[in-house]
Amino acid sequence: MSDLTGELIDNRYLLQRLIASGGMATIYAGMDTRLDRPVAVKIMHAHLANDEAFVSRFIKEAKATAALSHPNIVSIQDQGWNEGGPPAVFLVMELVEGSTLRDFLNQQGSVSIEQMFQLMSPVLSALAAAHKIGIIHRDIKPENILISKDGRVKVADFGLARNMAIGQTMTVESSVVLGSVSYLSPEQVQRGVADARSDIYAVGIVLFEMLTGGKPYEGETPIQIAYRHVNDRIPSLQSIKSDIPIAISELVYAATAPNPDQRPRDAEELLSRFREIQAQIDPKKRQLSLELDLPPSITKKVAKRGKVSVGSALEGLKEKTSQLISTKPIKVSKPEDSIGTKKRKVSKRVKRNRIIALLLLVGLIFGGFKFLSIGKISVPSLVGMNQSEANKSLESLGLDLEIIEEVFSEDIPKGRIIASKPGGGGKISPDEKIGLILSKGQERILVPQLKGLTPDVASAQLSNLGLTVGEINESFDMQIAAGYVISTDPKDTSVVKRKAIVNLIVSKGIEQISLQSYVGKGGEQALSELTDMGFDVDAAYKFSDSVFKGQVISQSPEKLESIGKGSKIELIISKGPEFVFVPNVLGKNKNDASIDLENLGLRVKIKGSGKVNNISPAIGTKAKQGAIITLTLR
Repeated sequence: MSDLTGELIDNRYLLQRLIASGGMATIYAGMDTRLDRPVAVKIMHAHLANDEAFVSRFIKEAKATAALSHPNIVSIQDQGWNEGGPPAVFLVMELVEGSTLRDFLNQQGSVSIEQMFQLMSPVLSALAAAHKIGIIHRDIKPENILISKDGRVKVADFGLARNMAIGQTMTVESSVVLGSVSYLSPEQVQRGVADARSDIYAVGIVLFEMLTGGKPYEGETPIQIAYRHVNDRIPSLQSIKSDIPIAISELVYAATAPNPDQRPRDAEELLSRFREIQAQIDPKKRQLSLELDLPPSITKKVAKRGKVSVGSALEGLKEKTSQLISTKPIKVSKPEDSIGTKKRKVSKRVKRNRIIALLLLVGLIFGGFKFLSIGKISVPSLVGMNQSEANKSLESLGLDLEIIEEVFSEDIPKGRIIASKPGGGGKISPDEKIGLILSKGQERILVPQLKGLTPDVASAQLSNLGLTVGEINESFDMQIAAGYVISTDPKDTSVVKRKAIVNLIVSKGIEQISLQSYVGKGGEQALSELTDMGFDVDAAYKFSDSVFKGQVISQSPEKLESIGKGSKIELIISKGPEFVFVPNVLGKNKNDASIDLENLGLRVKIKGSGKVNNISPAIGTKAKQGAIITLTLR
């Protein structure tokens, strides 16, 4: 994919520098020009943007991660299509300035037990939050664990995340391609399936690498590593480094069990055991929640002037109560204090009147709502029904409906109700109708026939249909003139989603190649080679007294440095001399004599049997090719 640095994506995100590039997408550091904040923009490679499955998973990445709100997960801020510039499917994420756990391990080799707790507690907390709502990561590895400059640990790239309730599976091939093979669980390699316990396995491998400074298995090819994960058992940490606490060694050993049922069921259980071990190793040190990295600050809220918060009112009540029950002697008030107190005192009659007024006000408000609701009917929920089912549901209530709008929907089948006005639970008068918004089903657009159009006209037609113009590639073509569309990808008449990317293949005209001369060479060779080069060859055969039979007499055009592929080439091929001399075949048997004559282009007629005794026409006579020579045998 070409470098898009300097491009303004979606008229909002300015790409400032390239951060990283992978098999599916490229990540840029950018600036949100609307909010003036730094962001990371992930752009899918153009050659994958045409694949609806890849685009769908790319969009699911945004939705899956956006469902997670956790300080140790890289947040998703936006997702969409770039329509104002280069075609691109993009994802906008929180920009984390710093390094990865892989960089840290490359520098340190291995980490201490204390560093392991500091780094992995936030990771497990993030995974626990994801597993709790049914999302798995599928690609836990040091490259996807970020360490910001201020020490915050974040889990990135939920690009393979899928809801566990969907029950989808991956093939072995896609597992190897989309995940890092060194951290794949045996079930992912064997069956292409994954759940929360697959993430636990990957975490166990990461812990093994952090504490030992190396991966448990190495190999020359990914297949060799995957084979060992399936058929071997991860060695115990204590067998490699005896100073590692046995509790940690046993936890990593359990997390990397080949059988998923023998591992902790999810990250929450693993985190609980992780913290128990941490408390056992250092019971005196009471630690705050490490997944937040920094302890939360305690601040007091200040109430606005003229308003009293509930908290401050309760605090004031406590203070007054404590004053009343205090054991200090009561101070006798002065006469002027007593007078002031009497002025502020409210009589019982006034209090009673105020209560009655308040009750009347509440009654009026409640009665008003009741009055407004008199005669109105509560609308049932109709979403997901078809029109017939909705009619039956409303029939008993005496309500009518009408279709006010029909819209396309990727999720609601055609003819089903997307929404109603008013919605379920709303009120409506019997003489009013409930408005329905019906689904027209999934919107699909037919890729038009664009052959022979200029790229500008073709692009305008695609845009008018709601499609996105992708790459414009050039190719030689013998029928379409240079600068005009040959075909599209996807092909015309294909059915695609709205905003799908359509690439254009534009003609570069006829390919120019060199032409050599075949004069004096074999005619069959000339025919074969010129045809293979793409020329239209026309061959004619003529007699020649100077050129051997089967050789090229002439060629038109004969030799050129540059000629259009597919051009017409004319060849004249020799049939040999038109007249030949009758050879002497006297005394030869029938077969030998016939071969000698036929090689000269003469036809043979046999009389009798034995050896040739007579030839007619006579030996040495000049005969035209194709003439009949009579042989008499005795």
